[in-house]
Amino acid sequence: MVAIEVAELSSNGLSKVAEQFASVGLSKVAVSDSHAENSRYFGGWKAYDENPYDELTNPNGVIQMGLAENQVSFDLLEDYLVKHSDSPATAPKNGISKFRENAFFQDYHGLLTFRKAMASFMESIREGRVKFDPERVVLTAGATAANELITFVLADPGDALLIPTPYYPGFDRDLRWRTGVEIVPVHCDSSNDFQVTPNALEEAFNKATSMNIKVRGLLLTNPSNPLGTSMQRSVLEQILNFAAQKNIHLVVDEIYSGTVFSSSEFISISEVLEARNYKDAERVHIVYSLSKDLGLPGFRIGTIYSYNDHVVTTARRMSSFSLISSHTQHLFASMLLDTEFTKIYIQTNRERLRKRYEMITQGLKKARIDCLKGNAGLFVWMNLSPFLGDNPTIEGEIELWESFVHEVKLNISPGSSCHCSEPGWFRGCFANMSEKTLDVALNRIYAFMEERGKLE
Repeated sequence: MVAIEVAELSSNGLSKVAEQFASVGLSKVAVSDSHAENSRYFGGWKAYDENPYDELTNPNGVIQMGLAENQVSFDLLEDYLVKHSDSPATAPKNGISKFRENAFFQDYHGLLTFRKAMASFMESIREGRVKFDPERVVLTAGATAANELITFVLADPGDALLIPTPYYPGFDRDLRWRTGVEIVPVHCDSSNDFQVTPNALEEAFNKATSMNIKVRGLLLTNPSNPLGTSMQRSVLEQILNFAAQKNIHLVVDEIYSGTVFSSSEFISISEVLEARNYKDAERVHIVYSLSKDLGLPGFRIGTIYSYNDHVVTTARRMSSFSLISSHTQHLFASMLLDTEFTKIYIQTNRERLRKRYEMITQGLKKARIDCLKGNAGLFVWMNLSPFLGDNPTIEGEIELWESFVHEVKLNISPGSSCHCSEPGWFRGCFANMSEKTLDVALNRIYAFMEERGKLE
């Protein structure tokens, strides 16, 4: 009977099954379009997945410049792990194999050793200017889980978070889909290099209030994705003052803190709090992960660091839905605690990212493309508005983006997917490929602009 049913499914396809169960409903979350995967940000990924570039097997394929992944210093991590293959993840301890210890139940608080390691590495990124308490480290399966979890803790369905634009397109999914929380954009523009201003914050807050939407918090990315810039101390102080004035939370996503080309150019919100003797600290929460600084997105290692005791307690309870495996914690704890290695890695990674940044900006300059001056991140914020011609609109931007994806065969992210209010800005990633592949991408851009007569 089973064999006959399987044969029928194989021959007739699944369409009849879909028709048969069409009346079986799903949850409102499941059928909601808040997953945001209809965004052109994800559309470019699909174009790449269908025709991925490969130097040898598919040299005419789509080059992925839409993925903010750090591969420039991965060799340092590989070398370290090879040299330390007898890591605490596998080595016996007190006669008990680590395999046995990893396989059995672990407290969802996470291993204390690993929480100490995360706190230590976060201090190293900031060159010891601030200290982090391991007891305030809440472990999560990556920054995506951390951002969603902190949203669950701070806001109810129908409430809102303010987020300055342009912002990471994935926030539309990560913060809204399952939580039911809304995003109210804080519109920033190129007149001041997209910096957040008190007026922009006030305008967004008042707009939400006029719509009877309760604002529960403000979320920043510092350094910014997609801008590739870090915030000045004075701006952070203004933002914290605004949060205190409005009695809302401040979440600061600092997952790119180790990508700043010079450590002195990055000011963490933790440094601002320390300078003011932790006044208003109870409303501040930091999101961090190893996905960008160490280039380890596949291991799903993230954290929430909160100065609020109730948030720490609640977030830790909810983190049981997004745990980091014990094996992963053991594997990287010793590496993160090796301050000699982390110091070399952080310095080398900064230098290599700066070199890549210079390579792509110089290459784009030859093609008459200007970029916002950046000092961090794995991408550049390109100004292609002069090339929109007679159609300087969002529609014109999308038309140009489609040309890049389908003609130039480069997946870059249009600014409209980042909620940028000015048409013609694009994000292009440079750290997820070899220098040779980046050179191919730059040559394609130059040829495209030359063909359009834009280099005259």
